[in-house]
Amino acid sequence: MKLVITGRPGVGKSTLFNTIVTSLKDKGIIVGGIITPEVRVSGKRIGFKIVDLLTSEETWLAKREYPSSVKVGSYGVLINEASRLVEKALSRAISEALVVGVDEVGPMELKLPVFKPLLLKLLKSGKHVILVVHYNLSDPEITSEIKDAKRVVLNMENREVYRRTLPLEVLRELKLI
Repeated sequence: MKLVITGRPGVGKSTLFNTIVTSLKDKGIIVGGIITPEVRVSGKRIGFKIVDLLTSEETWLAKREYPSSVKVGSYGVLINEASRLVEKALSRAISEALVVGVDEVGPMELKLPVFKPLLLKLLKSGKHVILVVHYNLSDPEITSEIKDAKRVVLNMENREVYRRTLPLEVLRELKLI
């Protein structure tokens, strides 16, 4: 099973992803991979973390105004710290998890030199994969590997329906219900 969740910013892709991951974990399924939640202070986004879904280990992916040579918008990407965690998390997930999730495949993550090779390895591994993919992703190698995946394009009109139905579809696909 390969599932790709995409859509414009703010439509609930990460919420849907987290709902699916929680429903899998509630059934005793080992889910590995990474999430990249935003970090807010006093209502303002100051950056993004990377969290290992198997161990809950976390580090910074990017911080606003961080003095890095690698930038995405106003965010400086913490290449070394983030790469170390991504490498550990995705390698461990490929070897230990039944389902591997990545939220998200986007511009910041693709700045990490280890990310794309590990993602391609994952996509070729035969593992069940759930990806949140940036709506403008144009990398030909990655898009080629996910061209046959079930694709959900989330928007404000359909997000509640998918939040109710997609976790059950994934469980059925994995033959868990």
